[in-house]
Amino acid sequence: MARVYDLLVFDWDGTLMDSTAHITHSIQNACRELGLPVPDRQAASHVIGLRLDQALHMACPGLDDTQHKALTESFIRLYRSSDDGVTLFDGVREGLHTLRERGVFMAVATGNSRIGLNRLLAETGLGPLFDATRTVDECHSKPHPAMLQEISDELGVELARTVMIGDTSHDLNMALNARAHGVGVSYGAHDVGLLQDCQPQTIVHSFAELQQWLLARLD
Repeated sequence: MARVYDLLVFDWDGTLMDSTAHITHSIQNACRELGLPVPDRQAASHVIGLRLDQALHMACPGLDDTQHKALTESFIRLYRSSDDGVTLFDGVREGLHTLRERGVFMAVATGNSRIGLNRLLAETGLGPLFDATRTVDECHSKPHPAMLQEISDELGVELARTVMIGDTSHDLNMALNARAHGVGVSYGAHDVGLLQDCQPQTIVHSFAELQQWLLARLD
């Protein structure tokens, strides 16, 4: 198979890092702490990948400005106070190095803040592997195509030769909106049905499976 992609763009939470449960629990616990209605697991996990204020508005609708500000502060504190156990999914570190050896551009497009992503890239040591990154405080929130458009422009790669890899419909709809390709991973926040509705090239069930699928298209 001839090379299909020149640029691989990865979501972070739920795709590279096993943080879905931690984010979900932090949303729920922040609501409990403030005596607000607690969203169920599906509702809390569905918003992962969106800009934080947008995510909390969707997970906890109907709050006034004061309640929303308190919820945001509570979520950030709870998330940061207990994220030491959040780790990369099995095979991510080795797999990214293997993909990088094929001479392909790699990037991250995430709902994290710039400060948050920079911290995670430094803590994991993965920063040098990525040629470009975009965060939600620099671009429109997913599923707007801006992150992919800006990354592809920066690296000089056509969107038709770009693939977005993510665990949510927000990631895959961003790919559709940008007219790039999308690949879903089933081990994160959204179930297979939601991912399939976004017309991905494929859905994989582990990072090892993702690595093999990508390598076959990087020859």
